[in-house]
Amino acid sequence: MTTSAAASKSPRRPAWAGRNYTLLAASAFITAIGANGALIASAFAVLEAGGDGGDVGLVAAARTLFLVVFLLIGGAVADRLPRHHVMVAANTLSFLSQGAFALLVLTGEPRLWQMMALSALGGTGQAFFSPAAEGMLMSSVTGEQASRAFALFRMAMSGAAVGGAALGGALVAAFGPGWVLAVDAAAFAVAGALRCFLDVSHIAPRAPGGGLLSDLRDGWREFVSRPWLWGIVAQFSVVVAAVGAAESVFGPLVARDELGGAGPWGFALGAFGVGTILGGLLMMRYKPKRLLFAATLSVFFLALPSAALAIPLPLPALVGVMFVSGVMIEVFGVSWITALHQEIPEEKLSRVSAYDWFGSVAMVPVATALAGPAESAFGRTASLWGCAALVVLATGAVLFVPDVRNLRRRESTEVALGAAAPGPGPDESAGVTGTVSAAVAGADAAPVPPRPAEQD
Repeated sequence: MTTSAAASKSPRRPAWAGRNYTLLAASAFITAIGANGALIASAFAVLEAGGDGGDVGLVAAARTLFLVVFLLIGGAVADRLPRHHVMVAANTLSFLSQGAFALLVLTGEPRLWQMMALSALGGTGQAFFSPAAEGMLMSSVTGEQASRAFALFRMAMSGAAVGGAALGGALVAAFGPGWVLAVDAAAFAVAGALRCFLDVSHIAPRAPGGGLLSDLRDGWREFVSRPWLWGIVAQFSVVVAAVGAAESVFGPLVARDELGGAGPWGFALGAFGVGTILGGLLMMRYKPKRLLFAATLSVFFLALPSAALAIPLPLPALVGVMFVSGVMIEVFGVSWITALHQEIPEEKLSRVSAYDWFGSVAMVPVATALAGPAESAFGRTASLWGCAALVVLATGAVLFVPDVRNLRRRESTEVALGAAAPGPGPDESAGVTGTVSAAVAGADAAPVPPRPAEQD
């Protein structure tokens, strides 16, 4: 057998990794590298312009606010228009807003209101991108290899998040935040160009609807008709908010006072990232039969970092806790997105994803804003134990929903049918799915605890 013949029989990628999946993974990886570096660069850009920690928070809050405001509209639009068009348009907006941010930093002293406005534009782009991207990703794979494909995708995004943050920090130190923001803008341009080549011929044309409000109502009915779906989204509105407050506000303070500063805290966060990578490897082989039951049990482990900070544990133990929580969030994430792929009708994926995103991130600004007053009123240790308790209580409560305990993984032929057929009614124990995007998304957004996010 000749070398060329052997090569022809050894495909470079698995059979399930088709053109769309490969393009989506490549473009998401590129933007994940840029966006995770830009998170560091934007904070230092505010500080170098004379701002303080409060100003950094205002710039970040502007993005989150506009993300929340436009999410539901973005989901409805993504189910009305070709999803790849929505994704490319969102990438273009992110390229322009981030490019303008970089230009301001490189050429002068940006004002706070300018940075907030540009951050808000980035959040708007993410609001339209994220629901379209989740729907597109889930329509790019079929059959029994879907969970493996999702695990590999998430593992690549976790690696990009860890590498992007490390590279971004080094580049900010060497060249300044402006150039890192410019690199992020370029990454959006490259990703948008790649997404222009997505093939949507396999997706049936959308039937004419009754308007945007009608689509939003239809998505709401799809959402509330499934107790497992709104139950777990409600659970994660609490979990994401509690974890976000613990790791964004209390964690750096504990590191400063008890662990030796920013370096040890960064090391602990890095361990979480490594855990997500190994969790992705685990989920390429582990296929739990009861998808959401296994997913929900893994969420209990997200209470451990808050408890570890409350004690506080010494650094080696904290690193171990963060690593384990990183592994377990991947068990949740892959199982959850596989369930959605299995059960939710393809033409409604983006609308359901938008309600999921909305519920998952809406409480984050409230929690981070209340973290300071809670520390003043109850003390830091009590506040951290409160965060851990909220994770445990919310997760325990959702296990009382029968569908969460009873969803079964389908055989490959059934999965293909399930993704295209109407979802089951609220009383059908086998009909359980959904995606809590704050724990599941891919790579085009600013990370929202406790997961690496899909970047627009």
